[in-house]
This record gives sequence, C-alpha cells and structure tokens, in this order.
Amino acid sequence: MKYAKWCGGCYSQDAARALEAAGYPRLLSSVLAARGVSTPEEAAVFLDRERSLTHSPMLMKDMDRAVARINRALADQERMAVFGDYDVDGITATVLLVDFLRSRGADCLKYIPRRVEDGYGLGRDALRALRDKGVTLVITVDCGITGVEEAAFAREIGLDLVVTDHHECKDTLPDAVAVVDPRRSDCPYPFKHLAGVGVALKLALALGEGREEPIFARYCTLAAIGTVADVMQMTGENRTIVHRGLEAIGGTDFLGLQALLRETGLYDKEITSTQIGFILAPRINAAGRMGEAELAADLLLTDDPREAEFLAQQLCGLNRERQAVEQEIYAEALERIELLPDRERCALVLSSDVWHQGVVGIVASRLSEKYSCPSFMIRLQNGMGKGSCRSYGGFNLFAALESCSDLLVDFGGHELAAGFNIREEDIPAFRRRINRCVRAYCNGVVPVSSLDVDVAVCPEDITLEEMDQLNRLEPYGAGNDRPVFALLGARLESLQSVGQNRHLKLRLSKGGFCFDAIFFSTTAAECALTPGSRVDAAFYLQINEFRGSSSVQLQMVDLRPAQDPSGRERECLELLERLTAGEPLTRREAVRLLPDRNQFAALWRAIERGEREGQPPQGRLPTLRRLAGAVGGAEPFLRAALGVEVFFERELITLDLREDMMIVHPREGRRADLEQSAYVRRLRQVLGQDEKGGR
Repeated sequence: MKYAKWCGGCYSQDAARALEAAGYPRLLSSVLAARGVSTPEEAAVFLDRERSLTHSPMLMKDMDRAVARINRALADQERMAVFGDYDVDGITATVLLVDFLRSRGADCLKYIPRRVEDGYGLGRDALRALRDKGVTLVITVDCGITGVEEAAFAREIGLDLVVTDHHECKDTLPDAVAVVDPRRSDCPYPFKHLAGVGVALKLALALGEGREEPIFARYCTLAAIGTVADVMQMTGENRTIVHRGLEAIGGTDFLGLQALLRETGLYDKEITSTQIGFILAPRINAAGRMGEAELAADLLLTDDPREAEFLAQQLCGLNRERQAVEQEIYAEALERIELLPDRERCALVLSSDVWHQGVVGIVASRLSEKYSCPSFMIRLQNGMGKGSCRSYGGFNLFAALESCSDLLVDFGGHELAAGFNIREEDIPAFRRRINRCVRAYCNGVVPVSSLDVDVAVCPEDITLEEMDQLNRLEPYGAGNDRPVFALLGARLESLQSVGQNRHLKLRLSKGGFCFDAIFFSTTAAECALTPGSRVDAAFYLQINEFRGSSSVQLQMVDLRPAQDPSGRERECLELLERLTAGEPLTRREAVRLLPDRNQFAALWRAIERGEREGQPPQGRLPTLRRLAGAVGGAEPFLRAALGVEVFFERELITLDLREDMMIVHPREGRRADLEQSAYVRRLRQVLGQDEKGGR
C-alpha cells in the first residue's frame, strides 16, 4: 500500500442515473456525480470549454500603465529585456513575451537567472548587467512581486521596471512603473489563478488589442505548458488556455517544441495534460534545475530546424542527469528521516551542503507525498541556506513562512510551493517553529497519506468506448484531477518486474473480466502481494496501443489487500459476532472457533513482532489476514480474530478501531490466564470440556 487510507468512492446514485438518462455515458456520469454534479444542466456547465478568454486584460490593476510604457519603448526603439524565472512557467512566459515583442519589431533581450549562481527573482548584478547592455526597460514574468529592494535599485541606476507576476504579494509592493499581479489585494481582475505565463499572455493580448484571436492561437501552447507545469487550478480561464493549447500543440509554429515532441515520441500523437505534466514539462524544467534554463528558452525560440533537433536532444540528456541526481538526494533524505524524533516529523526540515540546489524542490515534493506532511529541503553554502518547500493536505506554506519571517532572510511563492533563504544557525529554530505550525494546523493529529478515489467501478464498465467519453473531462489539473477508479475484491492473477526491475506489470480479474495493468516505480517486494491474492486496485484508465491494436490498461495508483471480506471471511466474522453477542453455538462451530495453545502463542509473537518492526496501521481485514498468516493451523483467520478479542478482553493488548484502521499494541509486562477468558470458557462449555489448558 502506498496510501494508508483511501477516501471517496461514494456518490449520489440518483444523480448518476439522472445524468445517464440525459445521455451521458455511465463512467462519465459516475465521475461527474462524484464531483458534485447532479443535473444535466450542471454537467453541461462543468464540461464546457470556452474557446476564448472572456475577461479583458485591462481589468488587471496597472495593466494600462504597463501597456503605455511598453508601447512607448516600442515607438522610441528602446532596448528592452524580459526577465523570467527558471522553472517551466517562467521559461514559457519569457519565450512568449520575447517572441511577441520581437514580432512587433522590438530590440528585446531575454534574461533567465541561473538557479544556483543567481538564485530566484530579480538580482542587482543582473539588473546592472542589463543596464550596461543598453537596456532601459525590464519586464519581469513569473517573478518580481517581492523584489522591493531590487526595484528601488533599478530606479537608482536608471532602469524602468514593469513587474508581471502571479505569486502571493507581501504588504509592500515594488516601486515600479507597473505592478501587474491578479493576486494584488486591490486588483479587480475576477480570475485570480493565472500562472505567470497566463499573466504574460494577458499582457501580450493587451498590447495587441484588436488581434486577440491570432495572438491567443499562436501562444496558447506555451501558456498551456506553463499552466499545467505550475499546477494551477484547472478552472476558469486556465481551463480555456489549456484546452486550446492541447488542441493546437500538434500544429505549433514553434520549431523547438516540434523537435521536443519528436524527441519524446509524442509527435503526431494526441497530447493530453497528463503528457504535458509527466513528459514535456519535466524536460523543460530539467534545464532550469540543472542551471541551463537558457537552453530551454533557446530551444523554444529558435527558427533553425537543425538547432532545434540538437537542443531537444540536449534537453532530454539534462533530464536524465537530473533524474540520477534526484534519486541520490532522495535516498539520502529517506535515511536521515528515519533518524528524526517524532516531534520533528510533522514538517520535514532537512539541510545539506552537497545537495544540488536545482533538484531539492522535486525531492521535497516526493517526501511530502511519501510522509504526508510539508517538506523543506535546504541547500547550504557559506553559512546560508536556500530552501525549497512543498505543501501537503492544504497547509498554506506562504502563510507559514510569513509567521517565521523573523528567522528568514527572505521568502516567496504561494500556498503549495515556495522558496526561502535562511541563515544556517537559524535552521534549528525554524525546524521547531514550523513543526509547531503544522501541529497546530492538524490539531495535534498526525496526518496519514490518503488517496481520493472517484468511483468504485464494475468491471463490465471498463471499456474503450467508456474511456473515450472520459476525455470530455480534460484538461486535468488542480481542482479537476484525473479521475481515480477502484476495482474492489479483484484477483491478482500475475505480476512480473519490467523496466530493469523498476516497474511491475500486473494482470487482474473480476467477474470473468481480465485487465492488464502497469505499476510504475514499484517493485514486487514493495507490492508485498502474491498471485491469487484478493486485492483492491486504484488506477487511472489509459489506452495501450501495440502493433496497431488498442486495449484498456490500468495505470496503477495503489494496490492493497482487499478491504471487504471474502465470502469465507464474512462467514467467519459473523460466527465471531455470534460468540461475542452470547448467541447459541453448535459444537461444530465451537470446534472451529477455539484456538489451540500453539496458535495463541503464534498470535502473540506476531503482535509483538509487528510492534518491534513498526508495522504501519492497516484496516481490520488486512491486519487479521496478516496475523492469520502467523497463526497457521486450522481456521487461521477465524482463530486470529478470536485471539485478538481474547487478548483484548484479558487486557494483554490495546485495541484501537479508528475509522477503517485497526491498531493493535501489546501491553508490556502483562500476563493472563487465557482459559479465564469469558469467550474461551463459553467455548469449553459448548464442547463439554472440563480440562484446562492455558498459557
């Protein structure tokens, strides 16, 4: 199990039936109902994808000032520079605005800082270097909103500054010619969730008034990639941007993007938001993370086909290098986390002077998912630390960093992802305080990893035709996640390692239907299940194409022992309930129920072993199945279940039934005569046995 708890899977059957009656397919109707859509009218609105952006960019605060200053620079042939961030959002925003301004005849440079050497955001050295190259106007994209001191410096050296950003604002804004950010408290723009590239697109649309459609048609692909990569809410204008971008990406005019599609095997294929998020975006991001963000920007800006092919190959090579470095850091982080005391596990704060600054953010994301808590990864150098952090469970990172601002040199970002600088000697105090923040947010309850399941499906509904209709939910993203389905009580027919033992290929069956499945980044040992096991499978649905044939494939998200009892297990539990309720039993039933001394002893050893090894909490059925495997002998499941009840009754264990969890702890130093258990005495009475065994 990758997740301690699965949530959801329940929805209004009446709503699903109403949607089906209106003509929506069964799987699509179920997903819509699971997401709160209950009428055909609501479904039409939910699935609607606008083709144009409805809000005027001029509604943004300071957009008029930004347009006026840039138009003046265009008219006077001033040299301009677009100053971007080094992530996918920043790179695509930089390319979009540079390409647009150059199409207007501008003398426009691009500048993307190097992550390790320059750090995030505006820097004085960079501004001075641009001024020395004759630049008189700098336009930021996806950065600058927290650069108060840098904006003042730009003014001092004679540089005009237009800030466009989408990150959270602090109380004081930069003193610039214009500050365009929909998150400004005084900005009336109705949609607050644009990515940095979305704001850059709005600036281009404002500058190209009267040509909005051709401008949107050219740049929607770049805007879609940046929006998906920055995990922005997939609602409102973002949904429109990504929908149009996915439609247009196969016919893009950007030669570098065409080359990247060929290099990744996506050329001439239908592109989804998932492929952007897991194939295209990581390769563009790798350039920034490995200190080569200019390479990705050059790729997207080039009009030379040979250079495009070369740069696309370089970019994919950087991504492979990034993956290797990431895995090294992740493995080290796991070892160090195991040594942390419990009080420092609500928020993971780790630091090192050898980690690659460009990769720690990805590792923080993986740690947050694995340990179900916010993670803070800090790269140390010369007594200073640069941190990248990722949220979990709705915890607001920006607000938390604000509450720790006295310990930080500076910080920026938003609720889910942020960065900060800190003095090395302040890290212990920061670790203590951020853990207190998370404990307070969670009300002292340590969160467990949980998976949101949309729909538990019937096997007969998993067809290519039903899957095709699910595409109407696209584009997927934050607020409109790719639907997760569950197949409960299936049989695991087979599993084998593939991809140099890094992945698993599975085959599942239920009700006469069989399905092939792939479980990425999971080994057979981690899966810990064997062929023949009854399992619950959580998965995405995807189409597998092989030699011109298409078939359904399950892309596994999680796999666990079946949580619902088999017919045999249900019958055993019902028999146990009759015993505990004092109902009459036959002699045959008493024989089935009563463990022998060896089974009681084996059960006790299994409970103690689970305590020593830190067995994670599981549901009641998986726990009883695990204990039954140790009990062995006749009726192992039934007798393990009874043994737990006897141990609890005799106060040898504590038993916590919390939600769908069953947590068993042995009590130290406790001994008891099991023959004095009311349950054992009753079974002996039914059997007519006077002899006493015991422990």
